[in-house]
Amino acid sequence: MTTNTLVPKEVLGVYRPGSAHMVGDGFPVRNLFPSNELDQAVDPFLLLDYAGPQAFEPTEHPRGVGEHPHRGFETVTIMYQGAVAHRDSAGNAGVIGPGDVQWMTAASGVVHEELHEADWTKKGGTFQAIQLWVNLPRSRKMSAPGYQTILNAQIPNVELVGGAGHLRVIAGRFQGHKGLARTVTPIELYDLTLRAGGRAELSFSDGHNTALFVLQGLVSANGSSDAGEAELIVCKRHGASVVIEAREDSRLLILSGQPIGEPIARYGPFVMNTKLELVQAVEDYKAGKMGHLS
Repeated sequence: MTTNTLVPKEVLGVYRPGSAHMVGDGFPVRNLFPSNELDQAVDPFLLLDYAGPQAFEPTEHPRGVGEHPHRGFETVTIMYQGAVAHRDSAGNAGVIGPGDVQWMTAASGVVHEELHEADWTKKGGTFQAIQLWVNLPRSRKMSAPGYQTILNAQIPNVELVGGAGHLRVIAGRFQGHKGLARTVTPIELYDLTLRAGGRAELSFSDGHNTALFVLQGLVSANGSSDAGEAELIVCKRHGASVVIEAREDSRLLILSGQPIGEPIARYGPFVMNTKLELVQAVEDYKAGKMGHLS
């Protein structure tokens, strides 16, 4: 995609993980936000946790996170290595493996569990994934929950000019290819692989927040300092083009979206607009109004 006539997005900064911790007993994560206090710069995205890569020994008991609730946003899980089994109180269940994506809209409230898939658990192996939280606008926070499984084979895979690499379209559009993810807010979510010396020219809507997370390699964007493994390049809203150059063989997750611009109130697994709404979310969960897993 040629972007020569578009205004480049200036780079706000390059950020390292702001914290590292274990989620349950199966997801060793490094957090890029909110730990770096980037709320306005990454709106509508609320959280980016990078899990692994980490080797797990074989076991009979799947590791992960047991029953827990969410309200007010969406969780997006992108698998690179390993396999995760999901089930929730709305009756949805599924397994995602390498290249697959799970998009769960918690909205008014859902209870779910995320565990290493049983057969993969027995074999063991390297686990690597990203989980994003995507905010919902006030008007949709109390809508009905939803669930999407997007398999690797369903994701458009576009070869870049000159053999520079390829780009998988998870959400949004790229060069006429549309991702299958149904999003509430306009979002582009790309899985980008670049060969050493490769260059990708991407365009986004002026006014959208755009960030690039490096899973592997070394890259720069619009003249930024180099960003390596587990680092995040965040762009300013103004402008429309981002030129990415790979110093080494690299893989990135590209995220861009229309800011919602509403107040954010957080409490654990709940993200609403006010503290009063958070109190109500806790009460509703305790009262069983978000359901339970049998």
